[in-house]
Amino acid sequence: MEIRMSDTPEPRRTRTSGIDRALQILDILTERHAPMTGYELAKASGAPPSTVYKVVDELIERAMLSRTSDERVWLGPRLMRYGLTYRARMNAFGEAERAMFALNERVREMVQICARDEGMMQVVAMAEGSAGPFRVTSDVGTRVPLNWTASGRLLVGHLPDAKRLEVFRACARPSSTGLAETDPVRLSDISRKDFLDGLSVQIDTSEDQVACIAAPIRDFDGECRLTLSVVMPKHRVEEKFEMVAREVRTAARDVEKALGLRHG
Repeated sequence: MEIRMSDTPEPRRTRTSGIDRALQILDILTERHAPMTGYELAKASGAPPSTVYKVVDELIERAMLSRTSDERVWLGPRLMRYGLTYRARMNAFGEAERAMFALNERVREMVQICARDEGMMQVVAMAEGSAGPFRVTSDVGTRVPLNWTASGRLLVGHLPDAKRLEVFRACARPSSTGLAETDPVRLSDISRKDFLDGLSVQIDTSEDQVACIAAPIRDFDGECRLTLSVVMPKHRVEEKFEMVAREVRTAARDVEKALGLRHG
C-alpha cells in the first residue's frame, strides 16, 4: 500500500508567552470595563485556569493588577503611572504645536519643534517665517547630529555627566560649515549649561548664515523631550535676539505650565 505524504506541513503548535498572556488579561479587563474573577478571565482568554491564576498573582505583586473587596481582579495603580506619562508625552506635542504657531506669529521667524532620535536631532514640526525671504535646507523629518544645533544640545542637557559625554563621543561630527563644536567634553559642558539656562544659541554651525535660538520643553521627570527653536537669518540676530530669546523661553515655559508641570 502506497502512503503519500502531504506537501503541506502540519501547523506548528505555538506556546503563548508569559508576556503575551499578561497583555491578553490586561486587554480583556480594559475591554470589559469591569473587574472579573480569575475563572472568568481564564474562560475569556481560553487559557488554563492555573496559568491565568499564576499570571494574575504575578501582576498583582507588581501592582499591574489589583484585587477588589470581593476578590475580583481589576487594573492596578502602576498602569495609571504609565498612562499619565504617555498622555503627558502626547499632550506635550499638541501643546508644543500650538505654542509653535503662536510664537511664529509673535517673532515672524521660522519656528521648529525638535526631538532626539538617538544621536541625531530631528525636526518634527515647523512653521514658516513671515519676516522676509529666508530658506533653510531643514524641513520636517530632517535629521542632523546633535552637536550641530542648539536644540540638539538641549535634548541631552538633562542627562547625567557621564551619559552626556558618552552620547557626544558617539555622535559628534564635523558640520558642513566646519564650525560645529566636536569636542565631547566641551559639548557636554555647554549642553548642561544651556539646559540649566533654558536657552541655547548656535550660529553658522549647521548652515551658513543661519542662527538657531532654542528653549527646552521638560517633562514630569525634568527631562528635555522636545524643544522650540527659532530659526532665522544671521543678519537679523543682533536686532531681534533679546526679543526672540525672551519669547522662545516664555513659549516653552507656557507649554510646561499647560501640562501642569512645575520645575524649580
